[in-house]
Amino acid sequence: MTQTKTRFQTFEEYAALDPSGLPEGNYELVDGVIVEMGAESPENVVIASFLFAMLLPFCPYYLLHWGTEIAVDSQKVTTRYPDLLVLTQAGLSALRGQPRSLITLAMPTPRLVVEVVSPGELGSSNYNRDYIEKPQEYAKRGIPEFWLVDPLREVVLVLSLVGNTYKTVEFRGSDRIQSPTFRDLNLTAQQILTAGEEP
Repeated sequence: MTQTKTRFQTFEEYAALDPSGLPEGNYELVDGVIVEMGAESPENVVIASFLFAMLLPFCPYYLLHWGTEIAVDSQKVTTRYPDLLVLTQAGLSALRGQPRSLITLAMPTPRLVVEVVSPGELGSSNYNRDYIEKPQEYAKRGIPEFWLVDPLREVVLVLSLVGNTYKTVEFRGSDRIQSPTFRDLNLTAQQILTAGEEP
């Protein structure tokens, strides 16, 4: 990861930044500094694209977002860049007219957030970010459903908000994904994890 030199004193200062002043690709705001996360792997992009296509029969296309940043409330990290978001109608309305696609803390929470896990061993920064930090941040944000798609460990985790914490259910192989938001979704873990691979 590389850091730019600009340090923002407030979130509002960062949110007001012109999009042309932002780096290309994924980044997060950490300790007031923009941290570039590097390009997504082709596999991660294909999985996110596949899920976009699979959710289209159940959700209008304009509520399915990638490339949308979301503010979180944690000790160091101020924004995340999920692989896929499903907005509410109220959330979409709140984004209209904004200078860039950034869901602030004052805006309605998405219905669903999907993160495709970056490779990393137990205890690594990647592992801690995806498996520990993001669930805590998204739960605190009140996001009702959060998916962690982990191709390396061959598992899809569906986390459902119960009170202030997530209840986690694991899906592997031919297990049919059970989504509280999309109950009629007929999709297996294997289909998600092998998206884009030769049959």
